[in-house]
Amino acid sequence: MSNILVRSLTGAIFISLILFPLFYSDIAFTIIMGIFMALGLFEFYKLFQDHERIEINWIGGFLFGILLFVTSVGVLFEFVGVLTLYLLIPILFILYSSELLRKKQNPLLNAGVISLGILYLVVPFIMMVQINKNDSNSFPILAGMFCLIWMNDTFAYLSGRFFGKTKLTERISPNKTWEGTIGGFIFTIIGGIAVGLIFDCSQLYYWIISASIIAPCAIIGDLLESLFKRSVNVKDSGRILPGHGGILDRFDSTLFTVPFFLAWTYFYTYF
Repeated sequence: MSNILVRSLTGAIFISLILFPLFYSDIAFTIIMGIFMALGLFEFYKLFQDHERIEINWIGGFLFGILLFVTSVGVLFEFVGVLTLYLLIPILFILYSSELLRKKQNPLLNAGVISLGILYLVVPFIMMVQINKNDSNSFPILAGMFCLIWMNDTFAYLSGRFFGKTKLTERISPNKTWEGTIGGFIFTIIGGIAVGLIFDCSQLYYWIISASIIAPCAIIGDLLESLFKRSVNVKDSGRILPGHGGILDRFDSTLFTVPFFLAWTYFYTYF
């Protein structure tokens, strides 16, 4: 019971930190996303601290990730010009060339992990800031996206708990089942219909398609993070969120979903 209470309280605070700024302040949302991004990037790089073959320059990668996020936010809010982003390329190349001085056994793997952290974590958070910055709807579309992701996660868990028999990918995540995945998908579609009907009937079609994209992306994102953790023999990415693990454990579904949600939103808007 105490564990359920801790999880519920942590979950409520986490949800509030994301949803409240979406309705009231673009700047506050951007700052909170920046904090989550920095914590998640730190967690990702620390996953490899005890790896036998991978010895990354995590401080360099971490600082570059923050610099990329801050610069991108500056471009989105028109504090600096878009050409400023090109100035980051030489810095990234310097980061790669630092492997010459470090003299580690697997420089290609090290550079690859640094790049993966930036692509996997920093870019999706920048995309979320971009979506929110360009959103003029009274009901923020990111709020809908997050609600549908959380709905998928919740009902996939519940459906699997009560009806799950057929393993989905036992090698990666032994507890996930096809029944849970299907249940999560069905309830996410229902959630998409509800979001459209309640907040904007004119975009009902948009939210139904969004739900059909979010559900599979969310489960793949969850599995992908599980694969990363299993490859380095780690159960949770961190302990910063009591009862939930780390930032990566809470954003795993979101990180994979955001690029597809952004692509669909732009397609819907302009075509």
